[in-house]
Amino acid sequence: MSLDVLTYLFVGLSFALYIGIAVWSRAGSTKEFYVAGGGVSPMANGMATAADWMSAASFISLAGIVSFIGYTGSAYIMGWTGGYVLLALLLAPYLRKFGKFTVPDFVGDRYYSSTARTVAVICTIFISFTYVAGQMRGVGIVFSRFLHVSIDMGVVIGMIIVFFYAVLGGMKGITYTQVAQYCVLIFAYTVPAVFLTMQVTGHFLPQTGLGAAVDPAFNSTLGGKPVLEALDGLVEELGFTAYTTQGTDNLFNIFFFTVALMAGTAGLPHVIVRFFTVPRVKDARVSAGWALLFIAVLYTVVPSVAAIGRLNLINTVNGADGKGTLYAEMPAWFKNWENSGLIAWQDVNGDGKVQYANGSPFKGAKPEFDGDKRAEDGHRLVSNGLTGDEAKFDAAKQPFANEVYVDRDIMVLANPEVAQLPDWVIALVAAGAIAAALSTAAGLLLVISTSIAHDLFKKTLTPHMSEKNELLAARGAAVVAILVAGYFGLNPPGFVAQVVALAFGLAAASFFPAIVMGIFSTRMNKEGAISGMVVGLVVTACYITYFKFMGGTPAQYFMGLTPESFGTVGMILNFVVAFIVSSMTPPPPAEIQHVVEDIRIPRGAGAAHSH
Repeated sequence: MSLDVLTYLFVGLSFALYIGIAVWSRAGSTKEFYVAGGGVSPMANGMATAADWMSAASFISLAGIVSFIGYTGSAYIMGWTGGYVLLALLLAPYLRKFGKFTVPDFVGDRYYSSTARTVAVICTIFISFTYVAGQMRGVGIVFSRFLHVSIDMGVVIGMIIVFFYAVLGGMKGITYTQVAQYCVLIFAYTVPAVFLTMQVTGHFLPQTGLGAAVDPAFNSTLGGKPVLEALDGLVEELGFTAYTTQGTDNLFNIFFFTVALMAGTAGLPHVIVRFFTVPRVKDARVSAGWALLFIAVLYTVVPSVAAIGRLNLINTVNGADGKGTLYAEMPAWFKNWENSGLIAWQDVNGDGKVQYANGSPFKGAKPEFDGDKRAEDGHRLVSNGLTGDEAKFDAAKQPFANEVYVDRDIMVLANPEVAQLPDWVIALVAAGAIAAALSTAAGLLLVISTSIAHDLFKKTLTPHMSEKNELLAARGAAVVAILVAGYFGLNPPGFVAQVVALAFGLAAASFFPAIVMGIFSTRMNKEGAISGMVVGLVVTACYITYFKFMGGTPAQYFMGLTPESFGTVGMILNFVVAFIVSSMTPPPPAEIQHVVEDIRIPRGAGAAHSH
């Protein structure tokens, strides 16, 4: 069978499976729609949590980020996984016992304030839409490459699929769909990683790939050198900073960035809700352990996929002699990915060879793809789009200028083709990437609909709403959320990357302190919590807005902290302000203090108490 037939088969079968599960497990009540009826087994919930957690960012983008920024990329791995550990062990079991399955619900009840609840709803919707727009765009890109449709059509197809199992099935349908999606995405990620590691090093275990030596059969010049040493040497020759030392000139910033990712991640609402789908508090803890195990399977493979993928890319494009490869002789994968716009080439020196090094390959930007806009020798013509690296070209250090634009997202998606793996593996990766994006998109859309129907309407605006009307409102909100997410997927704002950084900063500066203090401090009152959230949000938002949108320069950074790292400062300010204000204002009501004490008592290992 051809690659196209295999891809349609794999993706089509996976879609049929997801929709079939959604119909089979269709939600019939608000409890089933919001928390799957609270009857999911810990192991199944752990698998669903892992799928919910590992979005298109983890599957498609993470290895690409690490691949191109080297050591600095470790902040993403430590921040995202560390944030989950914080959430799973420090927060989730207590939130589960508190009995409130959304962050706004917890904030509103714990701080006995509809104002606090409304602020939390707004933050939840903002953060969730930021993520879901990226997921929908990721689905569009995967469809564009593998199913030969436009990115816009890919987004529309993704909207239709998510509509079926998110709107019909609710959390019950999503949970069992995500179990299937985890199996698909983890198999799709690890199989190519095993093949790639074997091809470059001769070892079959990706987790050991970084310390393994390069196989002489892969590259006779690099043969016998450890992967990291070989990669360091190659990228330095091409004018890049050594792979293992990138970013080490500002470890303080890396530390703050990691903490911001951890705290922001621990405050993400779509993962917190997963701990309410199991019957007991004890099951929440057990499912957290399962989820960590399932997440570790992918995250321990990422560093190897990143480093070996970069090594393979350089070796393939520049050739064994390092002097470039004639465009006419480039492998099919290079030209296939040109069509998606994730790779582009400009023949700077007119020798007909593709040559990859440091520096921007285009003046201004990457071209939009146009099949008719080819020069006679076949290379891509320049128009406009996005820039590559801006490092200065040093003719004495580099044998040639850079002629290739490489999008970071290509590393995982193109790996099977770069490594010349069988077509069924390539089709499997397409199905896995779509599964990763759709699983998180569904979870986020459900959080948005829950926040609107449960926290805004039921708890604030129309408290006498019947269960039937609440379920109807939740489904209606999910439909609207899918349409809005689809719009952002079809018309992504030019500042999506900046908004993602802002979302993490806001989550770290707002939700995380409010949840931690709500669980562990009986003295924390509504005045302290609201003041802390407002200060954290405003300061973080102003800092990021100034440097991302108003022309601030790195020379003006506070203590050298980038906007992505500043969420940690906002979080610290939140804690400090909340503590000072709460100590100067009356303590919470006695019943609230008793609730806070109760949720930390060990006897909560039994059935959860509702308050």
